[in-house]
Amino acid sequence: MTLFRHPRDRIPVLLFATVFALDLTVYFTARSWWLPLLWLALWVIPKGWISAWNHHHQHVPMFRHALPNRLLEVVFGFQTGVTSHAWFLHHVVGHHRNYLDQEKDEARWKRADGSTMGEVEFSVINTLLAYPRAYAVGRAQPKAQRIFLAMAALQVALLGVLFWHNWYNALFVFLLPMVASLYVTVWATYFHHVGLEATEHTQASYNIVHRGYNLMTGNLGFHTAHHAKHGVHWSQLPELHAQLAKDIPTTLYRQPGIPFVWSNPEAKIEPGETELGAIVQ
Repeated sequence: MTLFRHPRDRIPVLLFATVFALDLTVYFTARSWWLPLLWLALWVIPKGWISAWNHHHQHVPMFRHALPNRLLEVVFGFQTGVTSHAWFLHHVVGHHRNYLDQEKDEARWKRADGSTMGEVEFSVINTLLAYPRAYAVGRAQPKAQRIFLAMAALQVALLGVLFWHNWYNALFVFLLPMVASLYVTVWATYFHHVGLEATEHTQASYNIVHRGYNLMTGNLGFHTAHHAKHGVHWSQLPELHAQLAKDIPTTLYRQPGIPFVWSNPEAKIEPGETELGAIVQ
């Protein structure tokens, strides 16, 4: 019996473990004030990409057994600010069920009066409410809620130990990247869905078909396909997108933004205006 549910997860997990080992190396060895700051600056965007893989893991766990999944989620928690089962409750059980209804969506982009939030407003509000909303969803998911609360307590305890040992390095190597990555995760959700009021999956998400973006995020740009069948492994999303493409309006394609596109990032495009590409099976 193999350790991984899907063999294509082996290389990503190795990369996440390597990044975490580098984080620990900087944390334990940095003696100058500038190195942790530089580390934060260098890794703020890549850890935002790791957030996409944490997202994929919450949909389709990468390991077959609970223990390695929980260990990976501790690593993800330090890299992305999203602890074990927080994304499962808030996003998989919550957002995916309710995203077509802006009165219920756990990542809603509408204000109470029905108007559309700005991106900063959305990102700040939904970052602050991410964990309370995950907890609220968990009331109806007692098994997942128990794991969520226990693992969140473990994550806080481990972070507390790191701060006790070296508060400065813990702040810049772990806590601030966690906060930044959570914010970036929420911000990305805004551009996947803002302004789209629909009753069908094919009309409710923006798609990004840029090769580099999908390489770094595990094909998260094929967002319509992801919402149509959210239990599909990330490597299968390009194939599913190809099946759905005829029903996706051409207006629902966007640029990936910085650092992949520096001119007019996040602009709407025609699907043929950028390089089609993905991580394929």
